[in-house]
Amino acid sequence: MATSLLKIFEQNQYNLEAAKQQSRSWFDQQVLLLRKKRYTVKQVLRDNPASLTQKILLGRLYMFVYDAKTKEELPYWDKFPLVFPFKSLSNGFLGINLHYLPYYMRIRLLDRLMMFASNKKMDENTKLRMTWSMLEGSTKFAAVKPCVKHYLRSNIKSLFKEVPAKDWTTAMLLPVEQFTGAVSVQVWADSRKIGRF
Repeated sequence: MATSLLKIFEQNQYNLEAAKQQSRSWFDQQVLLLRKKRYTVKQVLRDNPASLTQKILLGRLYMFVYDAKTKEELPYWDKFPLVFPFKSLSNGFLGINLHYLPYYMRIRLLDRLMMFASNKKMDENTKLRMTWSMLEGSTKFAAVKPCVKHYLRSNIKSLFKEVPAKDWTTAMLLPVEQFTGAVSVQVWADSRKIGRF
């Protein structure tokens, strides 16, 4: 029987202050432990149906199934994004897909993005209040550049699974990225070239 996503979050929770002080090898170890669970995209979407929604709120964290419109032209793309939407558009939204970063960089970026958090409680009211203009010119947020993607409403192929703020860090360590056109190691190498910390 598959371990529920909620149990994985509970077993692997830790706070951002502690995470800041941990080494890259610790993050790699956590990823390996989560990978052993062999958690699939279908299981993530099936687990805790109450967290599924048709609508997104800017600044919250979501997972969903996506089919890129211009996939023939893209070198690679993620079929199961982990995204902080930050701008609504008439045909979809812009968001930061954290899967484009290696695990340890996701945590470092989240730590920096927390300066935009509506509160530090990591509760149901916590969201990130940010705009592209707040991020684009700062070297502090250079890692965001390869992660900003435009998601078309017509190409979203599932409901959105909202990740509660208390579970953001754990969700970033789940090895559920689904890149098409390249393996994750290549995607992350390209991202490091574009968005260095």
